[in-house]
Amino acid sequence: MEEVMTLKLTGLRELYADMRTKGIKRYKFGFTYNSVSFDIFFFADETPFKLMFGVKAHNFYFEVSVDKGFVIDTNLGDKYTQLRKILGLQYDPDNPFKTFYFFSEFNNRIPKHADDKNKPEPSDIAYYRRDIEESEKIYFMGWRDNEKLKEKVSPENLYKTRMLLDYGAYLICKRKNISSRWTPDKSLAQSFYLPD
Repeated sequence: MEEVMTLKLTGLRELYADMRTKGIKRYKFGFTYNSVSFDIFFFADETPFKLMFGVKAHNFYFEVSVDKGFVIDTNLGDKYTQLRKILGLQYDPDNPFKTFYFFSEFNNRIPKHADDKNKPEPSDIAYYRRDIEESEKIYFMGWRDNEKLKEKVSPENLYKTRMLLDYGAYLICKRKNISSRWTPDKSLAQSFYLPD
């Protein structure tokens, strides 16, 4: 069992400052630890901010809340054992794996500058966040005005909008009764834009 520890992600502060300058709210980059490649997603449009770590090869992901001052809790709870196994680390009671070391190494490797090309696509995020409605429909296809159709946006659609697109889009959809539209066909995908 791991002990509760917090860590200040100083590297994330620099990345976030550059993201703000460039108007980027969500960012994706890679991180390798013990020869395991992680997809990292940083969601600066949520409060608190969120970090998502995913390993496609193992169909595994976890999220960490980033509190004020870029502080995280390094305790992963029930994801700890799975992460240790994915990293190929045997349990050693005399020298247990500490997630604090994992996150410290991660902190040292956070990019300092954001590249516009590294904004995650909704389909990148959907690969890990499978708890959404119509999870096979991962490509954004525009907006639907439910007011005109005398219908109401579903809580499930609002959740999908928030998880895969943007917290601001979620708020607009909730306020204006708009649904995000999705397709399993990549050729029909549209670039994300906020609804009117």
